[in-house]
Amino acid sequence: MNKRILALIAAFIASAIYGINHTLAKGVMPTYVQPYGFILIRVLGAAILFWGISFWGPKEKIAKSDWPRIIGCAILGMVINMQVFFKGLSLSTPIHSSLIITVTPILVFVLSALLIGEKLSWLRAFGILLGFAGTAGLILYDNTTAENAPNIPLGNLLFVINATSYGLYLILVKPLTNKYHAFTLMKWLFLIAVFINFPISYVEFSQVQWQELPVDIVLKIIYVVLGTTFATYLLNIFAIKTLKASTIGAFIYLQPLIGILFAVVVGADQLNLMKVATAAMIFTGVYLVTKKTEKSV
Repeated sequence: MNKRILALIAAFIASAIYGINHTLAKGVMPTYVQPYGFILIRVLGAAILFWGISFWGPKEKIAKSDWPRIIGCAILGMVINMQVFFKGLSLSTPIHSSLIITVTPILVFVLSALLIGEKLSWLRAFGILLGFAGTAGLILYDNTTAENAPNIPLGNLLFVINATSYGLYLILVKPLTNKYHAFTLMKWLFLIAVFINFPISYVEFSQVQWQELPVDIVLKIIYVVLGTTFATYLLNIFAIKTLKASTIGAFIYLQPLIGILFAVVVGADQLNLMKVATAAMIFTGVYLVTKKTEKSV
């Protein structure tokens, strides 16, 4: 099996794990674990796992010139990205998060155009506007109310910030994946993230009543640490070494399909006409932006 097929499989599995995560993580917050506390659990658990497996990887030294980029990647991909997503998920619903995350390919393209001169055509410009219009519709005009979702508009806005942060992370981390082994990158990125997240997350982390957590909640936390954090970041780093950023972005389209299906099946969320209409706008916009082959970013 060649590297490209393996990379495609890795990207697919990562998207599937993410899709289910929207509902499972929501089931933990905020009743059992507050969002910021959950982030410290994620990065601390992942850091331990990545340092544990790093002994089977090559012994690599990070060049001094690469440390600013690595720190920037940690801040964007393991601090801002995670903090705003989990806070947003505690305020909004799994279907909203699944839909809004699909604007990430659009944001990657916009940021690439601004930062590295990616060509912007009228068709892609229209796609960008359409995608953002659909996202704005979800944020401003969807009056859905749901149990355990106290502020859906604010939560949806945080999802947009999350997608922007992750888009910047993908652009910054790409050159590093061509230079360092995945184990090397992940162990340092998550270790840095532990120290940055600690002062933000410690208070909520210390409030977790570990002995009172039901078994199903413990299993959901394990899924988020092992699956959504450890496995997906490792799989995406592996995939991005071989695939273009636009190809990785295409797999994000699977997340709402898996996320919405899972949320509806388990009764964690429900569809309405507004969500369907705005989803169609977002998907159309993403298609117009990514329909042509783009250069790697």
